[in-house]
Amino acid sequence: MARYTGPDCKRCRREKMKLFLKGAKCESPKCPIEIRPYPPGEHGRGRTKDGEYLQQKREKQKCARIYGVLEKQFRGYYEEANRRQGKTGDELLRILESRLDNVVYRAGFAKSRDMARQVVRHGHILVNGKKVDIPSYRVSENDIVEVRPASRELTPFVVARAEAGSRPITPWLEVIASQMRVLVHSLPARQVIDTPVQEQLIVELYSK
Repeated sequence: MARYTGPDCKRCRREKMKLFLKGAKCESPKCPIEIRPYPPGEHGRGRTKDGEYLQQKREKQKCARIYGVLEKQFRGYYEEANRRQGKTGDELLRILESRLDNVVYRAGFAKSRDMARQVVRHGHILVNGKKVDIPSYRVSENDIVEVRPASRELTPFVVARAEAGSRPITPWLEVIASQMRVLVHSLPARQVIDTPVQEQLIVELYSK
């Protein structure tokens, strides 16, 4: 399975903003973007203004990196969104938000989407009572996502339960921290998705 194995912090520096790929480290003074807020590489500080195509490309890269999706899969999500009714950019973000690893992250059961992917792959998550170990699995309205009872006393989940309420509430999810359970009331509308991307630039890029 293809996956990125390089330093996550370089990705944040390349996009000139925090993508929150490293969980707690992103909130600490040790975050590299706090120390070196410019792109990596020999010419990182001296890069000039990006052209239109490069802005579109960077926006696509930023969105894919935030959700931890590689190019082939991201392109597939775009094509699916383009076939749906409604705005293609809005549908693309709705598809990405409905991934199981993102739901686990949004619920506060993991400190980053990378950690959420690992939690799912290791079989700690149930959807409607059945184990699902595929991070890209897409949840639907009225689904119940929960941590497997046998896993709830593992340290990461004990910490997550103790820190419940410290993260922003996601309107389309209802989190029951005491039971390590999240109810999917609906899939999100664009206005409640706080991912810092300009999806129209992505649509323009793929429309060429």
